[in-house]
Amino acid sequence: MVSLTLTDLLVVFLLGLLVSWFLSSIRVRELAIEAVKQASRRDDFQLLDQNVQLCRVSLSRDGQGRWRVWRQYRFDYSVDGVERLEGFVIMLGNRLQAVVVREPGATLH
Repeated sequence: MVSLTLTDLLVVFLLGLLVSWFLSSIRVRELAIEAVKQASRRDDFQLLDQNVQLCRVSLSRDGQGRWRVWRQYRFDYSVDGVERLEGFVIMLGNRLQAVVVREPGATLH
């Protein structure tokens, strides 16, 4: 007969939450990469390295007032094939909020 203590159940529950968080994070990252690829086709820039890197995480409310995980990913892109620029993709939960790239020819100070 197997007997589980409250501590055992808590550990299993916390491990389940950790695995769930990890899988959710992978899915949101994949959605962010796809959003940047779509923006690159639409706005005529090249996504370099075919990758995004998580740079900020916080909690924020969505349009219905529910708390969601807000993530900001950075990515490198090029407009002319020579200059490497930095862009950002912002996700709230699993929904795209924005893909931010510099205007062609603009100078940022």
